[in-house]
Amino acid sequence: MKALSKLASGVHASSTLAIDALYKSMKAQGIDVVGFGAGEPDFPTPDNIKEAGIRALHENKTKYTPASGIVELKRAVCYRMKEDCGLDYQPENVLIASGAKHNVYLAVRALVDPGDEVVIPAPYWVSYSEIVLMCGGVPVVAQTRETDEFKLTPEELDAAITEKTKCVIFNSPSNPTGMMYTKEDLRGLADVCIKRDIYIIADEIYYKLVYDGREFVSIAALGEDVKERTIVINGVSKSYAMTGWRIGYSLAPAAITKVMSNFVSHSTGAPATMAQWAAVEALTGPQDTVETMRQAFEERRNYMVQRCNAIEGVSCLNPEGAFYIMMNISKVLGRQVDGEVIDTCDKFAQLLLEKGLVAVVPGSGFDAPNYVRWSYATSMENIREGMDRLEKFLATVR
Repeated sequence: MKALSKLASGVHASSTLAIDALYKSMKAQGIDVVGFGAGEPDFPTPDNIKEAGIRALHENKTKYTPASGIVELKRAVCYRMKEDCGLDYQPENVLIASGAKHNVYLAVRALVDPGDEVVIPAPYWVSYSEIVLMCGGVPVVAQTRETDEFKLTPEELDAAITEKTKCVIFNSPSNPTGMMYTKEDLRGLADVCIKRDIYIIADEIYYKLVYDGREFVSIAALGEDVKERTIVINGVSKSYAMTGWRIGYSLAPAAITKVMSNFVSHSTGAPATMAQWAAVEALTGPQDTVETMRQAFEERRNYMVQRCNAIEGVSCLNPEGAFYIMMNISKVLGRQVDGEVIDTCDKFAQLLLEKGLVAVVPGSGFDAPNYVRWSYATSMENIREGMDRLEKFLATVR
C-alpha cells in the first residue's frame, strides 16, 4: 500500500492529553493518584449558561447555522471584547469555531504556505508547533529564559525573523508558564512585527484569569497598525468553565476572517447550535462567576507557589495569569530514585507518577526540558496532597 501523508505522519499526539489519559487510567484501576495534568477548570459551567443551552434545545435551535457562527454570538463576542479589552470589531471580523485550538489552526491555515516560517516563543503550548507542521509550515522556536520571566524580547524576536517568516504566535497569559506581557512589552514586540512585516496570532484565551491586580492588555488594542496584522484568538472554555461546549472565536480583518471561514465551511461546519446560544449567555450575561473562579485560582496559585519554593531541589516563578506553574527541576536532574536516574523531565514525571502517585506534565512537550508543569485548576485539597507527595518523593532523591 502507498504511504500515508508525510504531513499527517509528522504530527504527534498532545503530551498534555497523554498524561491526563494515563492519570485517568490509573484512577479507573483504583490507584490513589492525584492529577495536575489537563488545563481544565474544575468548576461546573454556571447555571445561567447551562439553562441557555437547554432553552435553545426546547426552542428547537438544533439546525445548521452559518459555517462561521450565528450573528447573535458574533455580536456578543464584539460586545465582550469592547467591554473587556477596548477592541472595536464588527460581526464580519468574527469567526466562531470548535474551540480556541480550532481557531489557532484556522489562523495558521489562512496565513501559512508550505515552507513559511512561524516564530513560536518557548516554552509554548504543545499544539502550536504541531499545528504549524500540519499546515506545512516551519516552526522556529525562540527560547526565552526564566530570568526574563519567560518573555520574548523584541531583540530576540527580530533575530528569529527571516525572509521566510510569515507570523509569530504570542500567548498571554501563557500556557504553560503563566507569564503575561505588559503593555510596554507588547509595544516593543508589535513594533518589530510592523517593521519586519509579519502577522501576529495572539492567543488570549486566559485573558480573564489574571492575578495581583494586574491589567490585561490585548496586543490588538495598541493601534490600527497592529490590529490590521493581528488575529486575536479567544473563547469561553477557560473563563466560563465551558471546555466541553467547544466554542472558540477569532477576531481579525474581514479578509482574513473570510479565508478562515471558507476552511470551516468545507471541513467541520459551525459548532453545535445550542452551544453557540449558551456562549451568547456566557458573554452577555452576569460575569460574577468568572470573578469567583478567578479569586479561587489566585488563592490556589499562592499556596502552590509558596509550597513549591519551600521544597528543596525545586522552584517556580509566581505566575501572573492562567492556572499553571512551571516547576524548575534542573537541580534534580542527574540524581537517582531507587537506583533509577532522573535524566530527563519525562523520567522525572514518570517516577513522580509511579512512586509519588502525582501526575504532572513533562516540559519536553513545551520545549522546556528542565521543567514540569502543574495545573492548579483543581481543588485546594488536591493541591495540598500533591505538594505533600512531591515533598515526600523528593526526599527519596539521592
